[in-house]
Amino acid sequence: MNYGFLPFSAYVVSDFLVFHRNRSISLEILLRQIRFTGVEALGLVMLIALLIGALIIVQGYPLLSSIGQVKWIYAILISTIVRDLGPFIVCFVVLARSGTAITTELGNMVVRKEIDALIAMGVSPISYLVAPRVLGMVASLILLMSYFVACGIFGGYLVSNAFASIPVSTFFAKLMAQLHWLDMVIMLAKVAFSGLMISLIASYHGLTVKSAITEVPQRNIKAVGRGLIALCVIHVLFTLLYFALMGDW
Repeated sequence: MNYGFLPFSAYVVSDFLVFHRNRSISLEILLRQIRFTGVEALGLVMLIALLIGALIIVQGYPLLSSIGQVKWIYAILISTIVRDLGPFIVCFVVLARSGTAITTELGNMVVRKEIDALIAMGVSPISYLVAPRVLGMVASLILLMSYFVACGIFGGYLVSNAFASIPVSTFFAKLMAQLHWLDMVIMLAKVAFSGLMISLIASYHGLTVKSAITEVPQRNIKAVGRGLIALCVIHVLFTLLYFALMGDW
């Protein structure tokens, strides 16, 4: 592939913006990507969310209770699970799991000359293979994040009852009082842009494999490293944007 990363990304984005009119884009690959990333990873993501929600309460409740500021536990839950830590963890899990799978699969297709075969048949590999994976990754991350938030809050509620019996209605009323609409917007923006970058970076490195199978793990390492840098930059920028919009500076 002769594209640099930026032209490659522009090509992919232009393809999925006209997804409904581009017949080269494979619906089967899109659905397969959503199943692999957004469905098969649900168990792992839900377990992590339950544990983190429980850990926040276990660590925070006794400390805040000792200084008479138990109400802050709800703000901490929103900050960690919904806005900051939760999106990063979900994106990192997807990068390590699905990002490497995309790089490996596309890299092996290059080695087996399947990409050359698509080009010979007049089919764009970017439209057929990459665009549906990008769309699937973004949709899957939004799906996983919604489950992460639900399970994380549920885990926090279960453990909070070990310290004090709190009616479900009271717990969620206090939690919703701390939730700002901007928290949800920033959360969705983080996972959507992270999904876009993870899939673009993973696909790009998969397609830049030359001819040797030994290049595939090397490209995987580069994809994960650069994907992690992209995740950190995206999450820092959106966190700074959040505080700027909330007027906390």
